[in-house]
Amino acid sequence: MAKTKKKIVTTKKKKITPTTSKAKSGAVSKKEMIFGRENFKFIFIGLALITLGMLLMIGGSMPNPDVWDEGLIYSHRRITLAPLLVLSGLVVEVYAIFR
Repeated sequence: MAKTKKKIVTTKKKKITPTTSKAKSGAVSKKEMIFGRENFKFIFIGLALITLGMLLMIGGSMPNPDVWDEGLIYSHRRITLAPLLVLSGLVVEVYAIFR
């Protein structure tokens, strides 16, 4: 067996410079939130209106199960007022998103 000589390859050493952060130089801006304080105020108002409308629709148990009272089930509060509150809450939510 013949011995082969090992070749050592060297390259030129380049001067390595440390990298700098882009955040410190101002190239990257601070991320802003999509919704502001006023948007969140309208979002919570809309959620409160929807919740209030749903709470007004709750109920319907008769005091006496043998007697049917249409006044309890088909009251103005449950048929008209509560759905209007829910719809107005949804309108406020859409306004808060698009503002």
